[in-house]
Amino acid sequence: LLLWTDLTQLSVRWRGEREQRGPQPFIPDLEGDILFLLDSSGSVSYYEFSKVKEFIRDLLRPFTFGPHDVQTSIIHISTVPTIEFPFDRYPSSEAVQQAIRGTQQLMGDTNTGKALSFAKEKFFTDEAGSRPDVPKVLVWVTDGFSTDDISPPMQLLKDMGVTVFIVSTGRGNFLELSAAASQPPEKHLHFVDVDDLPIITKELRDAITATRLRAVDITSSSFRLMWPKLLSSGTGYYVLEYTPAEEPGRKLTQQVSGDRTSLLLNDLAPETTYKVVLIPESNTQYIPPQTTRVTTLQEEISPTRIVISESTPHSFRVSWSPTPDSVVSYQVLYGPLPGNSAKLLEVDGKHNSTVLENLTLNTTYLVTVAAIYKSGKERALSAKACTQGGDRVVPGTKHRQGGLRGPCLLKS
Repeated sequence: LLLWTDLTQLSVRWRGEREQRGPQPFIPDLEGDILFLLDSSGSVSYYEFSKVKEFIRDLLRPFTFGPHDVQTSIIHISTVPTIEFPFDRYPSSEAVQQAIRGTQQLMGDTNTGKALSFAKEKFFTDEAGSRPDVPKVLVWVTDGFSTDDISPPMQLLKDMGVTVFIVSTGRGNFLELSAAASQPPEKHLHFVDVDDLPIITKELRDAITATRLRAVDITSSSFRLMWPKLLSSGTGYYVLEYTPAEEPGRKLTQQVSGDRTSLLLNDLAPETTYKVVLIPESNTQYIPPQTTRVTTLQEEISPTRIVISESTPHSFRVSWSPTPDSVVSYQVLYGPLPGNSAKLLEVDGKHNSTVLENLTLNTTYLVTVAAIYKSGKERALSAKACTQGGDRVVPGTKHRQGGLRGPCLLKS
């Protein structure tokens, strides 16, 4: 009772702090099957049922749907479990939104255990459109009441690798629901009044996306993979496979320690879609593989600008931009104009400037900066630069005045 009082006070304190209903952030490269277990029994009022449908629609709004993206489905909890639609029925966000909007309440008894057994036996299967090698998530929205036992079928689902989230809009048994949800319960179990469901929408959505393999820090030649903690160094290791989608014969494989939850992949091709598979090799239980598709960015061109500065009679600084990660080094070729002699200076790809020294005073130079990419490609850009003229004594003083350009009047 004390626990429920604390949760109720928390809900009241949050009341009114609802998530904004403006444009939702787009969530790219997400692949998985999300099943909603929807309480459609007579213990739920029509008003509550409509609010839960609205919550599910908001939760799914940013996702992309399709055979290589997110798939979703609904099972009604009633006297007999009923499929609203299979996973592969609706391949677009608009179709999913329309289908959920048209979902009708069935009434009947709250046989949640039967619905869970039905999900385990019939729903995470090829016949229902489920895919074998993608993360699987179950979101059970309940008023906290069930007429049959949920523990055995729920455990069987979790043993299959299904991640279970529970949203209770009633006074459910906290200990029972904590045991039913995936661990830890503070990330997978939510108690909230039906009118305050928007409060947890973003948190639940973030938790769902965190259960999967995903890519961050994507560039033209690299991205970082992140995944939930599925293993430890003592319980197994990961096998990571990544393959250009259009060149399946170029599969690359790495073995990763079980205590890792991220890995940076480098030396990738620009504007290329990679299929990534993370296979947990556990010595204690079966954990299904996780997959994602990541598209690298367009290769950033360098250099696009050259700046000459800090000119003296015998030196000047050459700077350029940008300096993308895909560039290994820069080659700076410089020589006086007119003339056929030139010198070459190599600069590390992480640097964006260098000083050219031992030059001839009051002379025009042609400077060419060439970027050498990891792919072997080259791109060059040229500019003219001038050294300053010699110093002379200013009449009537003992001071020297420098920087006389003479005939070299180029603007840098």
